[in-house]
Amino acid sequence: MTAAPAMTRATRTSPHTLATKRRSPLSGGDSRGAWLFLAPFGLFYVAFLLGPTVWMLITSFFNTSTVKTGLGSFAGFKNYGEMLGRADFWSAMWHTLQFTLYTTPPLVVLAFVFAILTNRVRRGQWFFRLAFFLPYILPSATISLIWVFIFTPGSGLWASAQQAVGITPGAGVLASPATAMIGIAIATVWWTLGFNFVLYLAGLQEIPRELYEAAAVDGATTWEQIRFITLPLLGRTTTLVILLQIIASLKIFDQVYLMTSGGPGISTQVALTLITGTAFTDNRVGAGSAASVLLFIVIIVIAVVRQIIDRSLARKAA
Repeated sequence: MTAAPAMTRATRTSPHTLATKRRSPLSGGDSRGAWLFLAPFGLFYVAFLLGPTVWMLITSFFNTSTVKTGLGSFAGFKNYGEMLGRADFWSAMWHTLQFTLYTTPPLVVLAFVFAILTNRVRRGQWFFRLAFFLPYILPSATISLIWVFIFTPGSGLWASAQQAVGITPGAGVLASPATAMIGIAIATVWWTLGFNFVLYLAGLQEIPRELYEAAAVDGATTWEQIRFITLPLLGRTTTLVILLQIIASLKIFDQVYLMTSGGPGISTQVALTLITGTAFTDNRVGAGSAASVLLFIVIIVIAVVRQIIDRSLARKAA
């Protein structure tokens, strides 16, 4: 007599268990590990970025000073009114805008042109990437020192080039109020061109070569290929490059401080040199913080406008 087969009971998984499994791919331990990896950056962000920003906003409403402890007396919007009524504040904002106008167009156009030329090179692209990007990794102090030597009157490379073509060197590029900002802009373009160049080159390499081959078969010239294929497909990259460049130009400080210290006179004084001078040299942190907030608002507005443009381009592409 054979034994009856054992009855197996089908196990059922409750909907709650399925929902729990689908809720997150990370278990509790993995989630804690992820937070531990994020903790160093989070501490750095709070201590050196978020914390100073909040402190700047708070001190802009007080008569805070570096020679007294605490926030000082409450000032309300007097610091903002004072900065908006100062002639040197508007002069510094104009010099900042002037520097932005001097640097943004060449940094966008030259990076685009050099990226297109490099992208057409079949071999040895690594050399051009290195050559263009190498100055960008140098510190601002080194770049400023190099270009101060170049613009040195009498013995600098620029003076030697002028003498070679029969031009009598003047007092120097950085010594004249009319040309000092141009000299700083030239140094900045040479220094930061490689970053935009790499962004454009990465965008160009994402475009399928079949599009260019098909356009060439249809009889499109090189300029027509750039106009109707390259420029439209690099639209979002261009908006990103322009936004990053404008924000970086509005935050100009190192080159001006190291090359001219805002001179001659105040002809190259920009927003950040005015802010640091007001806050630390004049010991008026509250007024300097108010100017910082005003500059911060300008940067936020530009970022919002860029986001709107980016979304409109995405809709057109879709």
